[in-house]
Amino acid sequence: MEAIVMHYRQGRHHQNLKQMILKAADTAEEAARIIGKTVSWTSPSGKVLKGKVSALHGRKGAVRAIFAEAGLPGQALGTKVKVE
Repeated sequence: MEAIVMHYRQGRHHQNLKQMILKAADTAEEAARIIGKTVSWTSPSGKVLKGKVSALHGRKGAVRAIFAEAGLPGQALGTKVKVE
């Protein structure tokens, strides 16, 4: 399965660079099935960054993924990630 990287998780004054919002499905019920699965993004140079889907984000099929080592770079916005 694939998801699209939408944006960093953010508040009014702060962006959480290790947490990303992903568009994974059309409804929250479909997106709830992938909570706990691993997410991987491959950079243009071939480096693989892995994270984990942690929770739903809203009611339209978005989820929150947390990347352990480092957050995704800005060039990852709008690209696809693999959900395994």
